[in-house]
Amino acid sequence: MQQQVALVTGASSGIGEATVRALLAAGFTVYAAARRTERMQGLAHDGARVLALDLTDDASITGTVAAILAEARRIDVLVNNAGYGSYGSLEEVPIEEGRRQFEVNVFGLARLTQLVLPGMRERRSGTIVNVSSMGGKFYEPLGTWYHATKFAVEGLSDSLRIELRPFGVRVVIIEPGAVRSEWSGIARDTLLARSGTGPYAKYARRVAGVFALSYRGTLAAKPEAIGAVIRHAVLTERPRPRYPVAGGAPIVLFLRRLLPDRAFDLFVRAVYRH
Repeated sequence: MQQQVALVTGASSGIGEATVRALLAAGFTVYAAARRTERMQGLAHDGARVLALDLTDDASITGTVAAILAEARRIDVLVNNAGYGSYGSLEEVPIEEGRRQFEVNVFGLARLTQLVLPGMRERRSGTIVNVSSMGGKFYEPLGTWYHATKFAVEGLSDSLRIELRPFGVRVVIIEPGAVRSEWSGIARDTLLARSGTGPYAKYARRVAGVFALSYRGTLAAKPEAIGAVIRHAVLTERPRPRYPVAGGAPIVLFLRRLLPDRAFDLFVRAVYRH
């Protein structure tokens, strides 16, 4: 059997890096893509093929896929992991930043998927793994743009799963909770930069405090735990549609299903003292 080929985005750190290593260990040819190629030299040393990728640049996206197809002739697995969380009140975050977050978290993901699907459809096999978040099902104050993008990824993925089923292409959603990575630092920094002063300052400090407790404490999972779940989803014959994993995600998402909206609002307000 021909060696399976995987493309993993956001591979320079965190979940992406851990996923590359997990798939390499499973015997895949893995292309690791990210903006910061200098941070992927360890992955290159371990056997990954490193590529520069900017999800806000369509030429970069199309060029990345073309380069892989020219060399490997196929892409069997696409792990759409790249993304970031930019926090702050809706009132204070510039609309350009909202658009950029959608470009990276949603439109870049969709464009890559468009480009790999013809080959998967023709072979009647393939797996699309979209790394969402428990934030694609639950919400919190001062995270409007981030949650909007992850809610969008959830809806896109659910529709796509049904759309591609007749062609043998699987679509899986990964919903991590708190993970020890750069994500929380970026989210906290943008939150305080945008809303750390002014009318939302008190709430911004509270949300930043919750980030500090959640992402640096024992609740936060190691990226390797998420990489292992992604490897399982790729290798198993019949993957689940979605995997809530680690960092409090199974509990929070269970409460979201169980509680009516007003009751869940009270839960969120209690967590953030809002």
